[in-house]
Amino acid sequence: MDPERKDRQPRITVILFLLLIFGTAAATIVKPSSVFSETENRVLAQRPKLEIEAVINGDYETDYEEYLTDQFILRDRWIGLKTAVERGVLKRESKDIYFAGDHYLIEKHTGVFDTPLAKRNLEALSAFTQQYTEQLGSSHISVLIIPNAVDILCDKLPPFAPPGSGRDYLELLKKALPESVFFDAAHILDDHRDEELYYRTDHHWKTLAAFYVYQAWAREKGCACPELSDYERRAVTDSFEGTIQSKLGIRTVKDTIELFLPEHDISCTIHQENLTKNAIYDYAALDGKDKYAVFLGGNEPFLRITTAAGNGRKILVIKDSYANCFIPFMLGEFEELHILDLRYSSQKLSKLIQQEQYTDLLILYNASGFAEDISMTKLTANRQ
Repeated sequence: MDPERKDRQPRITVILFLLLIFGTAAATIVKPSSVFSETENRVLAQRPKLEIEAVINGDYETDYEEYLTDQFILRDRWIGLKTAVERGVLKRESKDIYFAGDHYLIEKHTGVFDTPLAKRNLEALSAFTQQYTEQLGSSHISVLIIPNAVDILCDKLPPFAPPGSGRDYLELLKKALPESVFFDAAHILDDHRDEELYYRTDHHWKTLAAFYVYQAWAREKGCACPELSDYERRAVTDSFEGTIQSKLGIRTVKDTIELFLPEHDISCTIHQENLTKNAIYDYAALDGKDKYAVFLGGNEPFLRITTAAGNGRKILVIKDSYANCFIPFMLGEFEELHILDLRYSSQKLSKLIQQEQYTDLLILYNASGFAEDISMTKLTANRQ
């Protein structure tokens, strides 16, 4: 081979490598920033404002790194390629997600329950329930913190995978709350773990799991206790691809979403700011990426639901999205349901409770979502 040609090859390789690196970085910076990822169903980081103070304390560098990560050109394709390579070399996990049995993608939630935030959230919920137990009585306050799939679907995890730590956190939470306020959903789900309780591609529990927990909760609270035979189980889509699948950027089996439609229809009216509707399910959401939004239309700061129950019972549900498929089961037991998502609401909670004179309170979250939720401070903010 010509010596000059031989020397030229390494230089060409280096030049191509540099063009790839710097060209990709330049394209990322030049392209318009995306605000929302429909694939991941979340808001993306935006270019941070350059401020001297932020540069000095390191916040600017951290925020800019997050911005580049979220706005990286062809980001979804690169993520999918990385995951495909990892699966090709038989890795059992990627991005803190297990490639589990029976095509499940199960989040590990590593370290989520050991943070100062998780401890503060536990303390905030304890103080909140102590206050309102004195006002309403323990039989009218319930805390349902639903364990995540990693703590229930242990038989699906890869060999030698350590169990999740969510159950330990829930035990601490139970001890911190007033007696009879914590409802143990874990043992209900354990009894049905051979059934499909969680989506394979998404972090939510399925409607069937919500039914089993509602059934047991209703029995404990003296409400009408439904049976599966009281509902028509209607599959409204078999093409649901959830947020866990989106994080990995791969195509896998698709999930089915079921609605449980009561034998006797329960009329209700949903009031949302200036919008009023008479359907608890938003079927239009099934045409989009976030098909789980068929339940209540997704996450809203505040919803008021009125029913024909006529029993004077009025409940405030403080929740995350796990509650969205649980709430339809509650319609026959309460004349009015107020649905509050602290993550998006600016309402003063103590003032709301004082004004509305609720007869019941329900706090319903998934375990990792509760531990990581920075809005839990609103539970005790401006307490009276």
